[in-house]
Amino acid sequence: MFSALARKSVVSTTVRTTSVRTFAAAAATTSTNNDLAHKPPVSVYGVIARYANATYSAASKKNLLEKVEGELNGLAKAAKESPAFYDFLENPLMSRSEKSKTIESILSEKKISQITINLCTTLAGNAKLKDLPKVVSTYGTYMKAKRGEVDATIISAEPLTKKDSEQIAAAIKATSKGASEVVITSTVDPSIIGGIQVKIGDQFLDLSIKSRIEEISRMSI
Repeated sequence: MFSALARKSVVSTTVRTTSVRTFAAAAATTSTNNDLAHKPPVSVYGVIARYANATYSAASKKNLLEKVEGELNGLAKAAKESPAFYDFLENPLMSRSEKSKTIESILSEKKISQITINLCTTLAGNAKLKDLPKVVSTYGTYMKAKRGEVDATIISAEPLTKKDSEQIAAAIKATSKGASEVVITSTVDPSIIGGIQVKIGDQFLDLSIKSRIEEISRMSI
């Protein structure tokens, strides 16, 4: 009788242990999948990127990606246009704690989201508040990738017409996987003589007459 009870006890304990392990594994898998769902759509590395990554993930989990983007763009604009705010970000004489309390007070008064406040106070606490515009830029890169936007810089010898820009944008969109919109920034450089040069991220395509002339000049005849 006692041996039978012992066997039942062992089986019951084994079942409970297996159930706990299965539940823990399932929970871990769910947690991992949940984290991946809120991961930035492109990979950027470095210290600045770590702050932007954390902010993007936090905003994604709260469904506040666009709101946080707007807040960050507003802060970056203020840093560019307001000498007082720029000096505050750059001030090396203010202690970390004082800077953190000040930025938290400023943002709280303006009803800024807690996610943006957390980013700024963390930067201040790590003496990196001056890098806020760089974090904003990286966050913007994530949001553009999420929307399928592609930034392209077109260098031409003469100003592009609207039709030229539309045709170039259509060509880039057709050859860029997942691109839903192409944002063209045009620059004029008479030295390329004719044709165009295209910059997309770290890629560069030289279709200028200048490059063709240089290529011919290197040929041995």
